[in-house]
Amino acid sequence: MDHQPLVTVYIPTYNRVELLKRAVKSVQDQTYQNLEIIIVDDCSSDDSLAVIKNYIKNDSRVKLYRLSKNSGAAVARNTGIQHAQGKFIAFLDSDDIWDSDKLEKQIEFMLTNDYAFTYTAYHKINENGEYLSKVNIPVKTSYDGLLKTCVIGCLTAIYDAEKLGKIAFPLIRKRQDFALWLQILKKIPFAYGLDEDLASYTV
Repeated sequence: MDHQPLVTVYIPTYNRVELLKRAVKSVQDQTYQNLEIIIVDDCSSDDSLAVIKNYIKNDSRVKLYRLSKNSGAAVARNTGIQHAQGKFIAFLDSDDIWDSDKLEKQIEFMLTNDYAFTYTAYHKINENGEYLSKVNIPVKTSYDGLLKTCVIGCLTAIYDAEKLGKIAFPLIRKRQDFALWLQILKKIPFAYGLDEDLASYTV
């Protein structure tokens, strides 16, 4: 772990306790170990808080920030970014999951090529975890290309906060991730895609 840059993985959640357990386990099981897991609870009314506190007790990498009132995804996500300590910031919604080697492969891809912003291929599953279809990606995309179609799945995106600074989500109710990718691509020419299926998006 000494030579691995710290990765901040942050997971916003709201009333998804069973799916949250699955998401967190997929991060804890990563072969890449130098990470912090920031969970931002958007004032859930289910058992999420108790479950997250149990994670904290058993895994020093897990940190909790709980919003005092339900504020929506953008505020929850920005709370995670605000507290991130990692060189790299990675995104995972609480109903999605990663393959165990996702971070290892993607961070190596970024370090080897000196990329500041990357994404990967992924596939869709239903709520029972059954495979539906693969989502293919281009090897790179630009601001103009992204305007035509958003090819970057939020569950696969990672950016280098040392290179780009901490960039916050726009405070809009929907498609905050798409708006953030556009902000990043105003700073750099391209985001680069690792064409390996490394994550599962729950429909």
